[in-house]
Amino acid sequence: MEFSRAFVVVASIFLCFLLVFFCSRFQDHAYHEEHEHLHTFSRISLPPSPAPEAASPSYNGYSSIYTAVFNVRSFGAVGDGVTDDTQAFKMAWDTACQAESATLLVPHGHSFMIQSTIFTGPCKTGLIFQIEGTIMAPDGPSSWPQGNSRRQWLVFYRINEMSMQGGGVIDGRGEKWWDLPCKPHKGINGKTLPGPCDSPVAIRFFTSSNLTVQGLKIKNSPQFHFRFDNCQNVHIDLLNIKAPAESPNTDGIHIENTNGVKIYNSIVSNGDDCVSIGAGCHNVDIRNITCGPSHGISIGSLGIRNSRACVSNITVTDSIIKHSANGVRIKTWQGGSGSVSKVTFNNIHMDTVRNPIIIDQYYCLTKGCVNQTSAVLISHISYTNIKGTYDVRSSPMHFACSDSVPCTNLTLSEVELLPSKGQIMMNPFCWNAYGASQTLTIPPLFCLLEGTSQPLPQREVDKC
Repeated sequence: MEFSRAFVVVASIFLCFLLVFFCSRFQDHAYHEEHEHLHTFSRISLPPSPAPEAASPSYNGYSSIYTAVFNVRSFGAVGDGVTDDTQAFKMAWDTACQAESATLLVPHGHSFMIQSTIFTGPCKTGLIFQIEGTIMAPDGPSSWPQGNSRRQWLVFYRINEMSMQGGGVIDGRGEKWWDLPCKPHKGINGKTLPGPCDSPVAIRFFTSSNLTVQGLKIKNSPQFHFRFDNCQNVHIDLLNIKAPAESPNTDGIHIENTNGVKIYNSIVSNGDDCVSIGAGCHNVDIRNITCGPSHGISIGSLGIRNSRACVSNITVTDSIIKHSANGVRIKTWQGGSGSVSKVTFNNIHMDTVRNPIIIDQYYCLTKGCVNQTSAVLISHISYTNIKGTYDVRSSPMHFACSDSVPCTNLTLSEVELLPSKGQIMMNPFCWNAYGASQTLTIPPLFCLLEGTSQPLPQREVDKC
């Protein structure tokens, strides 16, 4: 009897062992079948050999069932900061561009030197340019290939629905470009010298739409850091842009003929405008920007060489401008046409800014500009809750408007600007500027003209 019981116990244990063994084999087989499915799926979007296979099945811990990851090192990029990795990047781009919802990965821990390149679309939707490492430009004009454009470095053309993102760095290596003798104050006795002076924009998007740029650090561009031309629906967030305060023409973000722009939560310190808004821009929202040292946030310059410029529906709010030549500025050339309208500057803190609030319709880079009667019309500009300190070398509020096309409908409320040093307040300056202070400003603004100006002939103002 005891033997029978023992036999039953042993048999039961043996059967349990067999059951566990076969279940384990079944799960292992199912696991391999599942991963074979993922592996097969990752090949669907890939072009024919010899393009490398996309990384699979995951990146950064999230599922990539619908994402193929193309690492530039798989395409031959070395990433030692010296080797020319341009062709590897172009191969990786061409491959990722044709894959649905692909990620082009620039991996952490490597520095990739790339020559002037155009990344061309259209691509499949959902492309992510994930920059975790460093992308570097050639080291100055002498390292720039003879046949390559000296006006641009990395260009993205005809791209729809792309995100450029990551925690990496884009290094324009602009120091040797800034020192060209043709640059301001670099020649003998502070004068510029003749010679080639073109310098490349670091990142340019052209004729593109539904773009996101976020999380990146970009530094030391030879000229503008980012430029957007003829683009639609651009979302910029969490950028850190940095160049020396004396670096020439290193605007942080420049937009031209671009609509539906959101620039949020970013830090810009450079040698020119933090953000510059050119002709043909509408519906622009700038929020939570820390700007400076810099030349401030500018609309313009507009109307150069008698051109027509239309800008409207611009909002700048909840931002800080510090140790800068200008705060919020609108600048136009004489002789232009068109209009700047419906602009709001709200809740902006100024810290030691030379021209906190400025409209300049006599913008000129030399002493030889000829007076002209036509001008870009500036109207419906609102300044609300602008507070802080100004550099006493200039007036805290400066409205220099055209003799023939005055500024109209300027409104100010809760503007308080105090000298950063001493106790002497500079008086605001107004010329042919119409508007009203809805609250008492500091310093008091008594120079605005009341009411509206006389109607202007249509030939004088080409309304937008």
